[in-house]
Amino acid sequence: MKRRSFFHSLSLTLAAPMVASAQPGLADRPIRLIVPVAPGGSQDIVARLLARHMAGPLGQSIVVENHPGAGSNIGYEIVARARPDGLTLAAGSDSLSINKALFPRLGFDPVEDFAPVAQATQVPQILVVRADSPAEGLAGFVELAKRQPLAVGTPGNGSLSHLLQQVVQDASEVEWTHVPYRGGALAVNDLMSGALQGVMINIGAVTEHVRAGRLRGIVVSSPQRTPALPQVKTFHESGLAHAEAVGWHGLVAPRGTPADMVARLHAALVQTLAVPELQQRLAALGIESTEAPPEALGARMVSDAQRWGAVVRRAGLRPD
Repeated sequence: MKRRSFFHSLSLTLAAPMVASAQPGLADRPIRLIVPVAPGGSQDIVARLLARHMAGPLGQSIVVENHPGAGSNIGYEIVARARPDGLTLAAGSDSLSINKALFPRLGFDPVEDFAPVAQATQVPQILVVRADSPAEGLAGFVELAKRQPLAVGTPGNGSLSHLLQQVVQDASEVEWTHVPYRGGALAVNDLMSGALQGVMINIGAVTEHVRAGRLRGIVVSSPQRTPALPQVKTFHESGLAHAEAVGWHGLVAPRGTPADMVARLHAALVQTLAVPELQQRLAALGIESTEAPPEALGARMVSDAQRWGAVVRRAGLRPD
């Protein structure tokens, strides 16, 4: 966690009484936290950590429900159409902004139909290969792709990993076969079995494999090297500074959720991110706990939609 200023800490202290006081009739009802992906991935892990530790500050239980499918849109739509009373939230991610461009005919707007609550983490992407791969660094991987066909897996069409590997291909003027999976675990398994030559994925999904020597990191998408895997160079160090792309996890509510409810949830999340157990669990996965308030998260969702929308249109990408 980055240190906060005295005045920021003071503001949280003053806000703390508000966290424990819910509106009459709401405090005795559980909050539904909808996770729009299958269990086991980093988005699900972060959501469950937040749910467990936010229940105390809120004085209210949080029930996690996984509703995967349709590029996360099944889960997101449940929340977009829910009553805006603070009792239904989504475990949001960068997929909200990407889906705005990738799915132009949805029955809801993945950016406009949500009230941002807070960003909780930021998650770099990483390109990994098998430990016995001849590719050394990004330059070595590109040279390998020029000499022989390569298959690179991602967690799915339209994922941040997919868009980032498209950016890398364009900038490197080299092509490989993109193999989309319905989740990152299957892609990682196929890489280790030799069915793939690389996987682009969020770092939390492969940190333990890299540390154990089963996989090797080629490049990370964060501005600086990640403390979890400090030996892996960044895109900037590898000559592709514009390929930097850091995903996020956080909470969003239905549009129209009262500002006092959003503030209450945000304050509880800030307290939760200070819990040492949660910080240690995230750090072990290579995920950085980085809080951003509703206004900042909302601005990021809009700017990300513009950036990744341009990539989607340029590459002519379509959902499954």
